[in-house]
Amino acid sequence: MSDKALFTGILLLAGLFCTASPTFSQSSRPTSETAKQVEALVDKAAALIDSKGKAAFSDFRIKGSEWFHGDTYIFVYDLNANVLLNPAFPAREGTNVHGQKDTNGKLFHDAMIQTVETTGSGWVDYMFLKPGQTRPSHKWTYVKAVRINGAPGLVGSGFYSE
Repeated sequence: MSDKALFTGILLLAGLFCTASPTFSQSSRPTSETAKQVEALVDKAAALIDSKGKAAFSDFRIKGSEWFHGDTYIFVYDLNANVLLNPAFPAREGTNVHGQKDTNGKLFHDAMIQTVETTGSGWVDYMFLKPGQTRPSHKWTYVKAVRINGAPGLVGSGFYSE
């Protein structure tokens, strides 16, 4: 077997493994009214970040605003999985979440980054704690690629289906 054929075979197997891997797999995208609202919110937040950069973050921290109310909040990561903004869980800011798994073993932060790197935007589902709860719930998150002061990143928000 030639080196080129071997390399092509390895790439094909790697592609199949990543596609079938439960760590990155996701259910069909949500189509509810809540999903449409979250998607619109993230699109609006992305436009604000693209125009104002990190200066937009102060708007996203205001509790009771369109950006942060109830279980809804905007979060921002760079593409190295560093948490730049998370008003619901501020202790996460400044941490790196690469490789963290949900209770089902899904690398959900990595899946978010993979989504924006491959498609620019999309939905990721996983198990996550609701603020104030102790047991994880099923969550859908919409993420979108942004430029944060010139650097690539992602902005997202989600909702709990349970």
